[in-house]
Amino acid sequence: MSDQGISAPPEQTVQVETSTVTLDVSDGSAVPCYVARPWGDVVGPGVIVLQEAFGVNGHMRDVTERFALAGYVAIAPALFHRSGGDFQGSYDDFGSVMPHMQALTDEGQAADIKAAYQWLCAGDGGRVSQVVSVGFCMGGRSSYLACATVPLKAAASFYGGGIAPSPHRLFSDLLGRAGDLTAPMLLLWGGKDAHITPDQVRAVEDALRAAGKDYAQVVFSYADHAFFNDQRPNFEPKASKQAWALTLAFFESYLAGIPAHG
Repeated sequence: MSDQGISAPPEQTVQVETSTVTLDVSDGSAVPCYVARPWGDVVGPGVIVLQEAFGVNGHMRDVTERFALAGYVAIAPALFHRSGGDFQGSYDDFGSVMPHMQALTDEGQAADIKAAYQWLCAGDGGRVSQVVSVGFCMGGRSSYLACATVPLKAAASFYGGGIAPSPHRLFSDLLGRAGDLTAPMLLLWGGKDAHITPDQVRAVEDALRAAGKDYAQVVFSYADHAFFNDQRPNFEPKASKQAWALTLAFFESYLAGIPAHG
């Protein structure tokens, strides 16, 4: 494991330290990760931030830092590292993203998630005792997978395509893993999202209910796919603000001793 480039902004109520770390993964690969945490000694929860299809780019780094400002040790693993290192795609060139999405496997993602979880709990992440996960788009599915892979306290999925069967069939669905979920889930969807249909949303809810899992599911009727991303045309400020507040409140309800910085 290696650390590089620690920095902190000079004037904030809660200062944030950022760095990059490279973690050894059980399959022999190494995953680069972006890390943000409150400055100084850290005693608090950790969060695994799981990327959109465009990599751990500026938006994902900003989200990671926002969690640090809210009191979390946040780590965002670069899930495409086996096919593209720390790949960061352009929002107007989805074709460049496809080879990396097609190369992604659930086994590889699970190994990366375990490496990030172990770093948070037992490595240099501050030895946190409580971990949650959050993911966006492709990463929303990854957050569901994380909740079925490691013992989380809670997990959130923003417009997680591929949890339910999809006509795109880029990934196998995860409905059969509902019984493996280790923690309550918050699922956030856009009502105008043409990529994730109401039938898919209902299928996710039906699977969670059938498995007897605790969950909260919210559909923002006026929001489209990627409504949380302020760097994309579908950004919806009201839904983004509400979803962020809901996510922090959902996590805090299952965590003990989280500082209220959000």
